[in-house]
Amino acid sequence: MNDPDFYQFSTLTVLLLLAAFYGGTYLLTLTIRKPQEDTDAYMVSNHRIGFGMGAASMTATWIWAASFYAAATSGYTYGVSGPLHYGLWGALMILFIYPFGRRFRKLAPNAHTLGELIHARHGASSQLILALSNILGSVISLMVNFTAAGALVAVLSPLSFQAGVIIAGVGVLGYTLWSGFRASVLTDFAQLVALMAIAIVIIPAVLFAMGGPGAMVAGLDNLTAEQSNLFSMTAILEQGAPFFVAVLAYAIGNQTISQRLFAVNENHIKPTFITATVGYGAIVIGLGMIGLMALTLGMEPMNGDMNNLIPQMVSSYLPPVFIGLFFILVIGSLSSTADSDLSALSAIMMADVYGKNIARGKADPKRMLLIGRLTMVVATMVGIVFASFSLDILVMLVFVGALWGAIVFPVIASCFWDRVTNAAFTTSVLVAMGLFCVARFELVPLAGTAGLFFEVLASIGGGIIIALMVFGFCGRRLGAIAGVLAGLAMLVFATGFLRDYTVLLASLTAYGASTLVCTLMSLASPQRFDFDSIRQRVGDYDDHQATDERPAPGGAAPAFAEQY
Repeated sequence: MNDPDFYQFSTLTVLLLLAAFYGGTYLLTLTIRKPQEDTDAYMVSNHRIGFGMGAASMTATWIWAASFYAAATSGYTYGVSGPLHYGLWGALMILFIYPFGRRFRKLAPNAHTLGELIHARHGASSQLILALSNILGSVISLMVNFTAAGALVAVLSPLSFQAGVIIAGVGVLGYTLWSGFRASVLTDFAQLVALMAIAIVIIPAVLFAMGGPGAMVAGLDNLTAEQSNLFSMTAILEQGAPFFVAVLAYAIGNQTISQRLFAVNENHIKPTFITATVGYGAIVIGLGMIGLMALTLGMEPMNGDMNNLIPQMVSSYLPPVFIGLFFILVIGSLSSTADSDLSALSAIMMADVYGKNIARGKADPKRMLLIGRLTMVVATMVGIVFASFSLDILVMLVFVGALWGAIVFPVIASCFWDRVTNAAFTTSVLVAMGLFCVARFELVPLAGTAGLFFEVLASIGGGIIIALMVFGFCGRRLGAIAGVLAGLAMLVFATGFLRDYTVLLASLTAYGASTLVCTLMSLASPQRFDFDSIRQRVGDYDDHQATDERPAPGGAAPAFAEQY
């Protein structure tokens, strides 16, 4: 890039920074490496992560590349309300796994993935649907993080976008491959400490370098009326509402979250998730403000790519030392999530695909470890290839979250209602995904009867989202009342209007369709399920009794569990 206002490091300097970060991270993981790795430790740290490590790992994992780039895009696109919409709803994605997570752990305290629980509840077809959705989500997440690395390296150095993608992919794989989830959690803690320390310095530094709060307030005159409005309907309908709809979808559908749910000591689930919620919201809203600063200055994204906004702001207004700190900050944040995605993908292939389907409950722990490591290698290669397409991060996030919406009600209902059948689960998800695609890509004109049909389904979906959220914290009765009221309100106000916002319409349709089909098919079945049988069907793959390393479910964790 030729603009003299932008600062660039030399190729050697960037390579040294990357080598120092990934080399240091790799050396850190050597402190926990075992000559013979434990399969259960590789997937969930033997279910004994303590509060401090758990909260730090959850926060670092959820503060990923999108927390920088998509949050900044939101601030730049929607103005003053953009960072709030991104940070607040993203934080709630962590919080809303907690009430349902307690139920998941009660049913299957020794599970490694949510898919294992669903396999014990329904069988292979339902489990594989959940596993495939998680694989899709984690691969897209890898792609997003590697894309962010490429964009950062391309803006701040003479190196190409592709070079940044490859270096990030190989670096993350290098320190995660051997110890798996244990390495991910340990490095998350170190990366979060660095992330918080640097973010506290970087964000105010950019603000004062551009002239301080006064200059930013003066720049608000350059915003449109909608961008200046904290309660902008455009921001709510185009971003806030779709992200709100995705809250439960990401909480239920994302294996990186459920993996930590099954890894944290059972007594520490509540404080872990609440702390991570607060930490994520505070940091990400602050990062999104950099996009708002760019908007007030009238800055144009380089090459029209929104992913370049934050690197442009930092390189334009900060001295080289701060730019170096920022470089490490972003590389650390995207790496903490990329290694979590690799760990999640390896656990899915080890437990869901091999353990429960190929080996049919007679898994060889050594073979499982080999499968897990091969999965990481293949996933890294796929992530690097797809990252080369440089797709829009915010669009990918909304798409995946909406697609996951199809599985939310079937998964939650399966864990609380004994009448849900395998056929009801599978059929409802497939129907919801199909209708989601029809609405999202407007495969039929969303007008007349077709538009009304999707709006009714979407209204039901809106009611279900509110019902599930209230149910999680306040119980079944209040959840039902809130859901009915929300659904009726949607029918009154959304009919004839919602079809103009296809992302939101499609997202809500996925919820509504899956709920209707799953409920009707379950009511038609006389079957009843014994939830107590799940505990006997889901267990560890290694024998821990000889060393007594892991406590019984609900018991106190040993002291070193607080470390990793």
